[in-house]
Amino acid sequence: MSALDFDRIGVVVGLTAEARIARRLFTRVEVGGGTVAGAEAAAQRLIGQGARALVSFGLAGGLDPMLRPGTVIVPEAVVTHGRHLATDPDLNGLLGGVTAHTLLGADGVAAMAVAKRHLFVATDCAAVDVESGAVAETADAAGLPFAVLRAICDPAERDLPPAALCALSDGGAIGLLRVMGSVIAQPGQIPALIALGQDAAAARRALLSWVRTLDRYG
Repeated sequence: MSALDFDRIGVVVGLTAEARIARRLFTRVEVGGGTVAGAEAAAQRLIGQGARALVSFGLAGGLDPMLRPGTVIVPEAVVTHGRHLATDPDLNGLLGGVTAHTLLGADGVAAMAVAKRHLFVATDCAAVDVESGAVAETADAAGLPFAVLRAICDPAERDLPPAALCALSDGGAIGLLRVMGSVIAQPGQIPALIALGQDAAAARRALLSWVRTLDRYG
């Protein structure tokens, strides 16, 4: 695709850290803040700005135990609210080629390993995130193509520590004071928080490396 085609793709992310990576490749990037409503609003803003396709970009939780932190997926479909929405083949090719995965667009974070196991069995989806379902449904309603580029952060067997669930602001930034407050209240979560930080770092490195291979500017 041409540079103009890249410029007409709208990208929805959950975190400001993800936005910094996405902006290496895409011009139109909006932060959803880690909620379904935020992701839908971000997608609608992008459409209003003239985006002619949508991409959900960032980190995802693993449901398939085979997927390790840093694994990049370009899923062939998103399952959300009982619907199976196929991603666009041309967009998938632009993102490096589809992988043999289906992603679950959830209404909230799958925080516990037992919940991830249940979702894997119930849906056969390999990964889960909050933004992709909203992006897929918004694109479908608008008659626009969509795709997903995500890197696995927390693997299927990992529970998320409490601090991770209260850390994110509506603008997609990590609130350090909230994290510190949670750690002070529950210091036993520190090892899990360190492990999550390592997982997230691996996922961000993988996304950055993937984007560099696609970079239209070299």
